[in-house]
Amino acid sequence: MARDIDLHSISTAKTNEKAIAGRTSGLIENNETVTWRAKHLGFYQTHTSKIVDMEKPFRFTDYMLKGTFKSLHHQHLFEVKDNGTLMTDILEFESPFGFIGKLFNFFFLKNYMKNFIVERNEIIKKTAEL
Repeated sequence: MARDIDLHSISTAKTNEKAIAGRTSGLIENNETVTWRAKHLGFYQTHTSKIVDMEKPFRFTDYMLKGTFKSLHHQHLFEVKDNGTLMTDILEFESPFGFIGKLFNFFFLKNYMKNFIVERNEIIKKTAEL
């Protein structure tokens, strides 16, 4: 479900996130790209990611090819646990603008991104449990 483009759009409704290029529906696969358009921090932004590594059903990794960040790397890890699945996200990102970007990350963006991922994953979890 974490690879489902349509569910991603549902789980990010707060930011009006829509796939506008590349894979725009269904399950994204290894070596495919998706370009998202979403409203974050009051501005519409585009972000293009590519799935660069996938070992079904255990993990997949995407890298930002184009977007607002200086860099973004996102690992999605899955583990069978207590008759269910434990999903772990490892999100590494760097903002542009050098020292000012680092301050912005520390004081604001780190928590913003954490909350964004937690809210998205809660919707995925609820959908999976239906």
